[in-house]
Amino acid sequence: MDLNELRQKIDDIDFEILKLLKERMELALQTKKLKLKVDDSSRENEILRRIAQHDLSLLSSDFLSGLFGQIIEESKRQQNETRMLIGFQGEHGAFSEAAARKYLPHQAYIPFSEFEEIFQSIEEGILDCGIVPVENSLGGAVKEVNGLLIKSSLFVVGEVPLRIRHCLLAAPGSDYKEIKVVYSHPQALVQCKSFILRNKLEARPYYDTAGAARMLAREKPKAAAAISSELCSSLYNLEIIKAGIEDNESNITRFLILGKEPYQEGNKCSLVFTAPHKAGALFNVLKVFAEAGINLTRIESVPMISKEIHYAFFTDFQGSDRDPNVQEVLEKVQKQALTYKFLGCYKEEEIT
Repeated sequence: MDLNELRQKIDDIDFEILKLLKERMELALQTKKLKLKVDDSSRENEILRRIAQHDLSLLSSDFLSGLFGQIIEESKRQQNETRMLIGFQGEHGAFSEAAARKYLPHQAYIPFSEFEEIFQSIEEGILDCGIVPVENSLGGAVKEVNGLLIKSSLFVVGEVPLRIRHCLLAAPGSDYKEIKVVYSHPQALVQCKSFILRNKLEARPYYDTAGAARMLAREKPKAAAAISSELCSSLYNLEIIKAGIEDNESNITRFLILGKEPYQEGNKCSLVFTAPHKAGALFNVLKVFAEAGINLTRIESVPMISKEIHYAFFTDFQGSDRDPNVQEVLEKVQKQALTYKFLGCYKEEEIT
């Protein structure tokens, strides 16, 4: 092993240390929501005492106590800031995080494995808000999220329509001519099928686009690349070999921002209702909007597992719930529908 190889290993370890420190800060920010005050001397002393018990040979106790003392101080500094905690599903670098950064920049973005964890953490007050994908222009509705919206007590307080741009990422110094294998989520591989075939690459499915980028950065498999977001390139120290490799430029995912309290005033509303399973029932509900001159921007059915109810209908329309005309329409819809839930009113956002 020569000097350059040793230095590359050091660089890799340094990057892993930075990522672990970031994860620690994210957890520390979440603990703020569950304790009465930031300062907790007994907890701090416990951490330093536990660190001092480890015999790591090359690391002196003075160095470790100084290092972790600074980490604790930085954790407290961040806990004292007024930064919002925003939950998203997936690894760091996921398109959900990119959408969250677009909607609320310079906040703390907390990853979760499951959508349900985001809903639960907002309800418990651990998160200030969350972001979830509700529909994609190519793949349709995200059924799991829509199902959770029906059951949840949370409100929709915002939306983020995000154009999905896929990038081919590789480890620094990689020769793009040697790339033979590409990792990504199966949906992303399908969305970049023409590029993959044109460049004679072997597509290997991975559980997540950002997870594929993270794996590539950690394991550095030979002749391999990942299809992920542009954000992943900076988060995982990867090079963008080619940007915009998706087959369809109109690939857009719409994300919803969720919170415990309703948005104060908006110009777009969302609701979900069910209609009796009989001829004309859905038409009678939608006719209420038409007669009031209200523009529906989404009407999508989601299958329900019930003998009485076969579908739930998610509906978005332009207007404010403070408008008397809208209030009258919602009252009529509620009477016509079998079940009814108003999800929230928020500001309509344009695709950028």
